[in-house]
Amino acid sequence: MVSANEGSSAVGRSRYPDTVLMVRPACFYGNAETAGSNSFQRQVSHAPEALLKAALVEFDNSVKRLEACGLNVLVWEADPAADAPDALFPNNWFSTHADGRVMIYPMATANRRRERRVPELVDVLSRHGFAVRRLVDWSSREDREQYLEGTGSLILDRRLQRVFAARSVRTHPDCVMDWANEFGYEPILFDAFDPRGNPIYHTNVLMAVGNGVAVLGGPLVQETDRERVRSTLAMQREVIELSSNQIDAFAGNVLFLAAPDPCVVLSVTAWSSLSSTQRQQLERHAQPVICEVPTIERVGGGGIRCMLAEICLPRQMG
Repeated sequence: MVSANEGSSAVGRSRYPDTVLMVRPACFYGNAETAGSNSFQRQVSHAPEALLKAALVEFDNSVKRLEACGLNVLVWEADPAADAPDALFPNNWFSTHADGRVMIYPMATANRRRERRVPELVDVLSRHGFAVRRLVDWSSREDREQYLEGTGSLILDRRLQRVFAARSVRTHPDCVMDWANEFGYEPILFDAFDPRGNPIYHTNVLMAVGNGVAVLGGPLVQETDRERVRSTLAMQREVIELSSNQIDAFAGNVLFLAAPDPCVVLSVTAWSSLSSTQRQQLERHAQPVICEVPTIERVGGGGIRCMLAEICLPRQMG
């Protein structure tokens, strides 16, 4: 199912990259356009200048933490003219793949679409030695109100070639099916709701998949879908079950990487919510890399995982 190019690459073999791209924000405040579908956002009374100052401290400290663990971090400055408060969540508008493809996604809100800087992205990746062989741009699907917000919407099981996606206004099922066909993955579509009955806005706040381990907020998955999702995850993996409160604390919003040894990036908020047993389960499979991003979590409604765009591209030859 995986292409020959993708399967033969270093990332294809290891399944998890050692490089991420992060966008350093030029502005940061509560995004009114996304608040209707993101129940993780919290209203705050602080001025945007104070919020940006706090977010920059959290961002810069996270970069240092990731680099100290051996991860390669590409820091890209946001465009100040775009006035895009969620620009520090780049994984929603693009993804990269081991066969050289870069995927550009349709975004649900107008001010998030301003985050896309495709020619500049290709230039940044190329300057750092990565080979961009093909662009796949689905942004025109916004005209049909068919949205798919990158690896916020899609959880990739690279080893078993499965993609998990919770339906929401930001994750259109037709887009999921087309994405699965484009990349040769088996789609696992399901429904998930927060305790107030709202659809979970992004799948990546609910679950994550690593080598030999996965985390899942099972109680939030619709009962008719729950066992199917859990049993599929449990194939060759230990599943760490998360409660609704732990999902609210971003314990599902984690990312598995290789630095070069397996690691899992999560926030202090998430780590603090885990029991000693859950921490031990996680540590059996990956070294925790813990970042402190409370302002970004509270105001932006996304955690450290959302700040990381995995770079899975092959290296340029010569």
